[in-house]
Amino acid sequence: MMRKALVYIFIISLFFSCTTEKEVEYEVDPVSVSSGGGDKNNQKSTTEFISIAYADLFNTEISQTRLVNLSIAYSSFGDLRVIEDRIIRNFLNDTSAIIPTSISVSGDTVAFITNSYKKFFNREATAFEKYQWLQLIRNNPSTSPLIVYYSLMTSDEYRFY
Repeated sequence: MMRKALVYIFIISLFFSCTTEKEVEYEVDPVSVSSGGGDKNNQKSTTEFISIAYADLFNTEISQTRLVNLSIAYSSFGDLRVIEDRIIRNFLNDTSAIIPTSISVSGDTVAFITNSYKKFFNREATAFEKYQWLQLIRNNPSTSPLIVYYSLMTSDEYRFY
């Protein structure tokens, strides 16, 4: 008898304790999303890519002989991403390349980020890009100016103008 009463109480409590959830609809304003460099649609030629990369790092023109040699290597290699990577690494590892020191970057990181975007992308960094790089540089001591330059110069945006 006691058992039946407990079962009835349990069933009644389930019936009255369960309620239907209200449907809630959240309204969101439409947002247009685009990348900062999304307006660039002209890909640099082999000569332009090499010449601009060299000028960006050395603040001078590349010699005609070196440009021809690199252009031949560039065009004879099947995977362009790999050869572009090798060219950029070669330029960055050259002791003549003008790369800021880590100490100067840590002194004014925002200015470094802003100047790097102007130098490599010919535009201002967005607020998010500044925030992202600022956090990465400040929170990760191994993020050197060399790594930032490498990341920017091997990005898709750098290949276009």
